[in-house]
Amino acid sequence: MFDSLSERLDKIFRNLRGKGYLTEDNIKAGLREVRMALLEADVNFRIVKNFISEVEKRALGAEVMKSLTPGQQVVKIVYEQLVNLMDTEGFQFNVYNNRLTKVMMVGLQGSGKTTACAKLASFYRKKDTKLMMVACDVYRPAAIDQLKILGKQINVPVISEDTTNVLSIADSALSIADKEMVNLLIFDTAGRLHIDEPMMEEVARLKAHIKPDYIFFVADATTGQDAVNIAKEFYDKLAFDAVILTKMDGDARGGAALSIKAVTGKPVAFVGIGEKISDLEIFYPDRMASRILGMGDVLTLIEKAEESIDMEEEEKLARKMLKNQFTLNDFLKQLQSIKKMGSLESIIRMIPGLGHKLPADLNIDEKALKHIEAIIQSMTEKEREHPEIINGSRRLRIAKGCGRSVTEVNRLLKQFDEMKKMMKKVSTPKGMKHLERMMGGKLQ
Repeated sequence: MFDSLSERLDKIFRNLRGKGYLTEDNIKAGLREVRMALLEADVNFRIVKNFISEVEKRALGAEVMKSLTPGQQVVKIVYEQLVNLMDTEGFQFNVYNNRLTKVMMVGLQGSGKTTACAKLASFYRKKDTKLMMVACDVYRPAAIDQLKILGKQINVPVISEDTTNVLSIADSALSIADKEMVNLLIFDTAGRLHIDEPMMEEVARLKAHIKPDYIFFVADATTGQDAVNIAKEFYDKLAFDAVILTKMDGDARGGAALSIKAVTGKPVAFVGIGEKISDLEIFYPDRMASRILGMGDVLTLIEKAEESIDMEEEEKLARKMLKNQFTLNDFLKQLQSIKKMGSLESIIRMIPGLGHKLPADLNIDEKALKHIEAIIQSMTEKEREHPEIINGSRRLRIAKGCGRSVTEVNRLLKQFDEMKKMMKKVSTPKGMKHLERMMGGKLQ
């Protein structure tokens, strides 16, 4: 996400920060490079022009020229302008507790609309929202089956009928939702071109019929300016409320995310950041700007940790580590907690100061974690608690049981043993005092 742009901007600002003072020429030269970086990121030309104009106006003012850290001040200005560019202007998606919230998903075929329905449903199901999805894509082969399969995966009912009349399907859905006291009803509509008048008229009739609380335009972020232009055409005909950008994890440039609000006047509400159903995030302009500038995204990282990790359990594990009582069972629990937070790459890129230092084509092998899991799960309970008993014949049995090599089993056991030795050193009186100071309290 934004990898290419982040890398370019990091080089530009590193150069500016390295200067003791800045001249007007320094700033203008730096901003010319920023302009090229944004254009190469497929940001709309007019938006780039206005963006650079605003930054230059502020950067040549007293707040920079008289600053003790002029380079940092320029970065601060660019950050603030990026936030303004993507500003959601107070937009918030609210699911009402005391009545039904109706959502329509619209967009081109192939934009990831049906999957976006399931991701949104999964996101709110975790919040204990009672919801259903409605299969109104009656044209694409297997679209209804796809929604049903996704619904089954996240345990969300899908309403469908053996008819091509979307208004009839909608009526059934509204009736069922009323009887079941559903709080959120998500309508998956057929993908359509904005120039297909009959199809656009159909979705307009559906809108008038169900009177949705929100209409989300689903756009494929990897298509860049094409997504932005199509969004504008859709808005002119359908007046949607916000955008869901899919496949953000595959968009190294970021032009769609940076342009779409300025072009359509409507903000990005959610972004899809991976293939898993759980890979959906609320779009926060300030956090996104921070990621673009290589500053990480600590708040999202914390939220993911709080959502995925049992903090009480983690505290117990931490104390066991300090007492050198950490077992392979405990190690397995930690691995499973990390997996719930998302891909390792996405987690790493949220860490301040680290994300932009990683290569744009970084490919972390997620299978390695699965292999470690498989090896540990192939062990007996006694072996997990007491890995020192694992001799040659046990290692061979474990390797055969999980389909991995004895070498991999040996490597895991060696790494685990080295980790325990390190923790033993930390748990010395001197090491414990250091940790107590860091954690702000006494460790029992």
